[in-house]
Amino acid sequence: MMGGVPEPLRKLGTAAGIFFGGVITVSLASSLTIRLMQSASEAKRKKGASPCGVCRGKGFYLCKLCKGNSTVEWSPLYDPVVINPCLCPTCEGNRVQRCLNCLGKGYS
Repeated sequence: MMGGVPEPLRKLGTAAGIFFGGVITVSLASSLTIRLMQSASEAKRKKGASPCGVCRGKGFYLCKLCKGNSTVEWSPLYDPVVINPCLCPTCEGNRVQRCLNCLGKGYS
């Protein structure tokens, strides 16, 4: 006896490796195919589409909540004594928000 892995376990490990390797390969190939098909259909759709009327084809517009200031005034009290400037929850301080009409694509 040589002190290695027994033959039945070695065959089982090899079979499991081949099976799971095949599953991962098929998964990667199918996800790549799906992404290629989505990008091809998106390019075809964009080719014949008109620019979005809301964002004028940019995909973004000035944040409507903070009006481009990146902060909003907020207080937890109804009649505030102190008003705290807080980061805008809509644009997260970026001053622009994604167009909700075209979902940021720039065309409708």
